[in-house]
Amino acid sequence: MATIHPMVNIAVKAARRAGRIINQASGNLDVLTVRHKSLNDLVSEVDRAAEAAIIDTLRTAYPEHAILAEESGAAGQSEYVWIIDPLDGTTNFLHGFPQYCVSIALVHKGVITHGVIYDPSRNDLYIASRGRGAYLNDKRLRVSRRDKLIDALVGTGFPFRMFDYLDAYVSMLKDFMTKTAGVRRPGSAALDLAAVAAGRLDGFWEIGLAPWDMAAGCLMITEAGGLVGDLEGNEGYLHGGNIVAGNAKIFAQMLQVIQPHLSPALRSKGA
Repeated sequence: MATIHPMVNIAVKAARRAGRIINQASGNLDVLTVRHKSLNDLVSEVDRAAEAAIIDTLRTAYPEHAILAEESGAAGQSEYVWIIDPLDGTTNFLHGFPQYCVSIALVHKGVITHGVIYDPSRNDLYIASRGRGAYLNDKRLRVSRRDKLIDALVGTGFPFRMFDYLDAYVSMLKDFMTKTAGVRRPGSAALDLAAVAAGRLDGFWEIGLAPWDMAAGCLMITEAGGLVGDLEGNEGYLHGGNIVAGNAKIFAQMLQVIQPHLSPALRSKGA
């Protein structure tokens, strides 16, 4: 494995610190304080504690860097911005369903340069740095080599905060169900993207994500040889919120399936 960049080492330290908080809380789910941010969008005291631990670790090392975090929002002005999801898959976590993670990415001058995804329930650590590859527990990651959509296993995430595009999404889902080997919805977009980088999923698509859901995972996919774009295959997905990812051949075939279901609003979103 190549030498880990110092900024990645700090992000790993932050992610593991958050992971310890999450693991400690996983045995006491019935006593957690939980509130609704919006419909179907939950936040617990664990999310907040994990985020605080991450921010403290990052700020101690890089006090001049800016932060964009799911629970506390944006803070600071800098050409370096840490994008943090302290617990991606909160609903899974609160139900004891072990599919959730910590996601941390660093953006420098608008470009994602480093990413860390930590799965505390499995102790799996994914890291990536631009131009240096992506790794899972020291093993180099490569996207899958499947070249036919009908043989592909693809992941997705159901719209759960905003239902404006539900009909379009259900139409896409119906097509993918009939044109792939299977569709999976585990419930953590960051881990789903990491699975694409690891070749466990051949592709992934979702509507209405936030930057902290995607940033680290998208870098892992591109560093593992895959492609990431919006629903038309273009850039702008990080802040547009709509994403398609996969190896090159599956990516192209997924875009073909999606195209007939794009409304004008979905086409312009992320453009």
